[in-house]
Amino acid sequence: MITEQPAPLATARAIVTGTPYQTIITSRQHSIIADEPQDFEGGDTGMSPNELLLASLSSCTAITLQMYVNRKMWAVSKIIVELELFTIESGTLIKSSINVTGEITAEQKKRLEHIANVCPVHKMLTGNIAIETLINLL
Repeated sequence: MITEQPAPLATARAIVTGTPYQTIITSRQHSIIADEPQDFEGGDTGMSPNELLLASLSSCTAITLQMYVNRKMWAVSKIIVELELFTIESGTLIKSSINVTGEITAEQKKRLEHIANVCPVHKMLTGNIAIETLINLL
């Protein structure tokens, strides 16, 4: 009996262009460029894979917080999420600094911190991730 897999939450395709490491990434009708910095022999024509990971987490966090603030009708006019990625002895550390412009209470601030830590990308990165890789010859 073959079990059908559910539809994917998202898809992406990456193709190296041949300019050392420049890669065109597409998802739905959108495209972005990834590359390595010149220090790593890349052309520095786009964000590195690590920067794209932080971009994904920071944008998800900011969007999730903005949705929550909108739903609660809190007096917040701007949310800025800044992330830093470090390699540490035990693995990887991402430091997150969230700047909020507006009038919020200490209780609301605590709630926003909780909401930031449960955005979908944060939950994926801190949860159990399995990656299945299949190499196809063309």
